[in-house]
Amino acid sequence: MDNINQKWNAGSLLRFAFPTIVMMIFMGLYTVVDTIFVAQFVNTDALSSINIACPVINITVGLGTMIATGGNAIISRKIGAGKHQEAREDFTLLILMGTGIGLLILLGGIIWIDQIVYALGASDRLFPYCREYLMVLFLFIPANILQTLFSNLFVTAGKPGLGFGLSIAAGVANIILDYIFILPCNLGIRGAALGTGFGYLIPTLAGLAYFAQSKGTLSFTKPKLKWTIMKESCLNGSSEMVGQLATAVTTFLFNHTMMDLLGEDGVAAITILIYAQFLLSTLYIGYSMGIAPIIGFNYGSQNEIQQKRVFSISIWFIAAASILVFLVSMLGGPHIVRLFAEQSTQVYRIAADGFGIFSYSFLFCGLNTFTSALFTALSNGKVSAFLSLLRTFGLLTGNILLLPHLFGITGVWLAVPAAEGTMFIVSAICLAHYRKQYSY
Repeated sequence: MDNINQKWNAGSLLRFAFPTIVMMIFMGLYTVVDTIFVAQFVNTDALSSINIACPVINITVGLGTMIATGGNAIISRKIGAGKHQEAREDFTLLILMGTGIGLLILLGGIIWIDQIVYALGASDRLFPYCREYLMVLFLFIPANILQTLFSNLFVTAGKPGLGFGLSIAAGVANIILDYIFILPCNLGIRGAALGTGFGYLIPTLAGLAYFAQSKGTLSFTKPKLKWTIMKESCLNGSSEMVGQLATAVTTFLFNHTMMDLLGEDGVAAITILIYAQFLLSTLYIGYSMGIAPIIGFNYGSQNEIQQKRVFSISIWFIAAASILVFLVSMLGGPHIVRLFAEQSTQVYRIAADGFGIFSYSFLFCGLNTFTSALFTALSNGKVSAFLSLLRTFGLLTGNILLLPHLFGITGVWLAVPAAEGTMFIVSAICLAHYRKQYSY
């Protein structure tokens, strides 16, 4: 974080956030490539099974992101206040906490695998694919949590380029291993899970090695057991956990609704849109993650001038990015769908029809993502959690349950834009209300 205490303008701010933005975009790309391999070289039932299993991954990523973002705000604040040893102790404690949670999930997942797959709503036709995929991924859950932690904390340590490089390496490895395991080794959906799991290991092992030897701002040291730090990290990052948990719930509801309306082909179609949404949203997510340490540092050092400048630039960036992503989605939607399914298939027709409506959500979700991340960086986990809770559990879940009953399949596609549009208004009100208190 040596370069974080400087005068920020649009160029320097984007350069600082750029590695995290590209890292998130690349993570989105290799996640999509993962599902494309499955759709093209296994079948669309296997693609549907990945989405059936997705809530487990959402919860795992949510736990890692909760600890990382909540802890990030604490660590950035302490570094900004000059408390470097305390920052290192808290950092080490949070890494140990993440490891312990990962091991518990691994154990529980292996013991109750069948019950978990049935609870997720897999049909008899999808059950074998879903079970095979999850059984492998549970083995890599601790690595998944740690790589999520390190990806966030490399930025806090002033090494965003290293996190970016490791994400590139993990993504390339995932793509190559997907090809090897699915095609030459003929492992099917199990091969996709192995490719993903080994991809998790690259940033995990590199992060452990780097922070064990680092002489910089952050490094491993003998931790002090501070329940207050662990609690504050969880509470402060709870909006991110709520966001991922809500994603798990809404994915489950989308799958259930589409299974009822259109069967396994409907689940495959909603899978395509969900993964496309993740890819197209990475620009907002990456920017919000990338500048979070700056906001936390300025808040800790009480630098109001820089905080106002960073906020103003961010609003302009989010506005421009929202329009850009919307246009890409509207114009490129059918081409994205074609990567997953042949144009002559029912899956393609269902997904392509939905893209035109679904695309309008991108005009609104950028500001919603940034607002939640802003309050997390300002250590106001309550507001951030409220926004995430309302956005997902309140608005999106309500729309998924209500709109399909009113409009059928069109109601499924309307659920996300309607939720994001309403949340856009709420986010703007919150930003205006707290502006004087946080001097942004």
